[in-house]
Amino acid sequence: MTEDKIKLKEYFNKIAPKHYHWRHKNRYYYSYIEDQISFIVPQGKKVLEVGCGTGELLVRLKPSKGLGVDISDKMIDIARTKNTDEKIEFKTGEIDDVRETFDYIIISDLIGYLPDIEEFFRKLEKITHSSSRIIIAQYSKLWEPILDIASKIGLRMPSIEQNWVSHTDIKNFLHLSDLETIKSGSKILFPKYTPTISRILNEFLVNMPFFNKLGLVNFVTARPLNKRKDENPSVSIIVPARNEAGTIKKIIEELPNLGKFTEIIFIEGHSKDNTLEEIKKVVSSYKGPKILKYAVQEGKGKGDAVRKGFDMATGDILMIYDADMTVPAGEVYKFYDAIVRSKGDFINGCRLVYPQEKDSMRVINYAGNKFFGLMFSWILGQPIKDTLCGTKVLWKKDYEDIKVNRKFFGDFDPFGDFDLLFGAAKLNLKIIDLPVRYKSRVYGSTNISRFKHGWLLIKMMFFSMRKLKFR
Repeated sequence: MTEDKIKLKEYFNKIAPKHYHWRHKNRYYYSYIEDQISFIVPQGKKVLEVGCGTGELLVRLKPSKGLGVDISDKMIDIARTKNTDEKIEFKTGEIDDVRETFDYIIISDLIGYLPDIEEFFRKLEKITHSSSRIIIAQYSKLWEPILDIASKIGLRMPSIEQNWVSHTDIKNFLHLSDLETIKSGSKILFPKYTPTISRILNEFLVNMPFFNKLGLVNFVTARPLNKRKDENPSVSIIVPARNEAGTIKKIIEELPNLGKFTEIIFIEGHSKDNTLEEIKKVVSSYKGPKILKYAVQEGKGKGDAVRKGFDMATGDILMIYDADMTVPAGEVYKFYDAIVRSKGDFINGCRLVYPQEKDSMRVINYAGNKFFGLMFSWILGQPIKDTLCGTKVLWKKDYEDIKVNRKFFGDFDPFGDFDLLFGAAKLNLKIIDLPVRYKSRVYGSTNISRFKHGWLLIKMMFFSMRKLKFR
C-alpha cells in the first residue's frame, strides 16, 4: 500500500467512530444523495459500491447482489454490524480486489481522494460488461470555501485536502478511460433542511438553466465503450398498420435482411380500408427469407400496437417502422449498424436534419417538433431533436427492463414514443439521434391530429417534468 493510501486509511479509520454523529448532523444531505442515486439505480440489479463507508447507500439500493469495498477496515466493521441483508457483502479492500462484473458501479464522494483518477477509471474495464453503468457523485469545488468553513465550525466532519475535480474534469477522465458520459447535472443548492425553502431550491430551482451549474454535488452517469454485444444479432421489426393497405407488399420487399434473421410483425389497427386482408394475402404468399407474422391489436393507438408487437417478437433487437414508409425502408440498416456498434443503446430517428419533401410535414408540425425536442432534451438530460419520428430501435433485453419499470410512469402514452423514451432515460440508456430522410406519403393520409395530439404532447411534457425533473 502506498504512503498516500496509508494516510487515507488512517484518516477514515479515525473518523469511523463518529461517522453516525456526522450523518445525523447532516441527515438531510445524506438522505438527499441516497434518494438521487436510488432514483438512478433500479432495484434488483447487481451493484458494486467502491468507497462504501458504513454501507447505508448500498443497502438502500436493494440490489440482487451487492458488494461494498472500502479501504477503512473500521468503516467496514460498522457496515457488517449494521447490515442484515444476506444479498449484500462488505469487504476491506480496493477496486483491484474485485473479481467479477456488475450492472451498476457507484462511486460516491470518492474521486476527490484518489491519487490517480484516470488509473482508477481504467480499472473499471475489468469489472464492467457492455450494459454496465457507472454512477459518480462528487461535490463541486465551487463550494470548497463554504465547506471548509463548515468543517472548522463543526457543521461538517473534519476533512483532508482533496483533488480539485470539476464537472468537466470528471467527463474528461471518463473519456480518457474509454468511458462515455450519458448524462450529468448538479443537485442541492441548500444542504440543510428548511421547510418550503429546501424544496423550492433543491427540487425546482437547481434544475433550471444557470442554477443547474451551481449545485453542491455533481452527478454523472457513464457507460463503457468498445464492448461489443452479439456480432450478428437477430431483428424484429414491428410495423403498426392502420389504413395502410397500399404499402404492405412494398414494406416486405424493401426492408433489408438483417442479422441472423429478420422478423417482420404487422400489427393491424382496426383499419377502415382492406389493410388486414392485404396483410393476410401477402404473408400467406411470401416465399422469401424473412419471418412474417401479424396480429390485430385489442386496444387503440400506436403505443398499444407497438407493445403487442414487442411481446410477439423473438429477435435480439426491436425496431419500430411506420407503415406509411415516410422513412425509406433502406434507412433501417443504419439503425441496425448503429446499435450493433454500440453507438447508443436506444437509436432514435430524426427527421429534422435533411431537407424534407414537399408536403411531408406541415409547417406547424415542424415547429412543434422543434419545440418539443428542445423541451424533452432538457427534461431527459440527453439531446433529442425529434421525439415523434416513428423509427426507433433498442435491444430486447432493455425493453424488458422498460416493461418491468413501466409502473413508474403508468400507461399514459397513446403514441408509444414517450413510453420508450422516458423508460430509456429512466434506465440510463444512451439515446442517440440518427438523421433520416423524410419522404411524402405514397398511400393514404396521416393518422395524426395536429391539435388533439399537440395537446397530448403538452400534457406529457408536464407529466415528465414532474416524474423526472422536479422531484
